[in-house]
Amino acid sequence: MQSNSKTNAKTGLKNMKTEIASELGLADYESMDKGNLTARQNGYVGGYMTKKLVDMAEQQMSQR
Repeated sequence: MQSNSKTNAKTGLKNMKTEIASELGLADYESMDKGNLTARQNGYVGGYMTKKLVDMAEQQMSQR
């Protein structure tokens, strides 16, 4: 069984992915067939997620 923090992390990343996809104009990203998207569209979502996560980590490190 998954721990609560692991479940919360997965939920948070899923929500972040959906939010970023929406910002990029990909409404209903979770329910759409990703195979119908271009590699560029899918890459943008993952790239922006990575950028936001790095920014969050840098911000936390600078507060210490």
